[in-house]
Amino acid sequence: MTMKRSSRARLNARSLARFTTDSLFDRVARVVCEASCLPRKELFESWEVARRVRRHFRGGRVVDLAGGHGLLAHLCLVLDDSSPVAVVVDRRVPASAPTLSLALTTAWPRLAGRVSFVEDDVSSVTLGPDDLVVSVHACGSLTDVVLRRAALGRARVAVLPCCHDLRENDLGGLAGWVDGPLAIDLTRASYLRSEGYSVRTQVLPPGITDKSRLLMGTPHELTPRGEP
Repeated sequence: MTMKRSSRARLNARSLARFTTDSLFDRVARVVCEASCLPRKELFESWEVARRVRRHFRGGRVVDLAGGHGLLAHLCLVLDDSSPVAVVVDRRVPASAPTLSLALTTAWPRLAGRVSFVEDDVSSVTLGPDDLVVSVHACGSLTDVVLRRAALGRARVAVLPCCHDLRENDLGGLAGWVDGPLAIDLTRASYLRSEGYSVRTQVLPPGITDKSRLLMGTPHELTPRGEP
């Protein structure tokens, strides 16, 4: 049977048979299954975002805003060991987040002591140009808060928006040409450019989430010569 990657069903020991190879993804997936606390779609979302982000952004403190269980933060360290630490910030950290973190740290001992969790509002986080800000599915206007905080600190940033609110989010006057959620995300890309960022846009593979637009930005002063 083909596995539905967008399923919200929790991965557990019964799912292990789906991840049998020695690939890094399957190794991560087996650890997540054994931790038995994460929906299947979060595994695929976090993996696809992490590997795209790490192709473009290396090093720096990883700051995972509205990070929930913190899988994305852990993956960013697994994929690039040059980042010294990662911080996961969420207004309410899930009770099972330490379970997942312990499982990943046991599998990759070099992560020990390098990932921390902070229960706080993401708007209170102080960021700087050495940081890499990531956020997967910060709902509605929370994505805009993430972008503003990153721009204020001149930090590199990558967001995967969701839950677009056509009444609250800025459509940038584009709703007459494109659908509302796309207008909102185009306006977000334009915002980063207006703040002096180079912008990259990508789309996650189909079948994981219908909110699949990945927006990445680098301040012009940090953009390597020759890149857009």
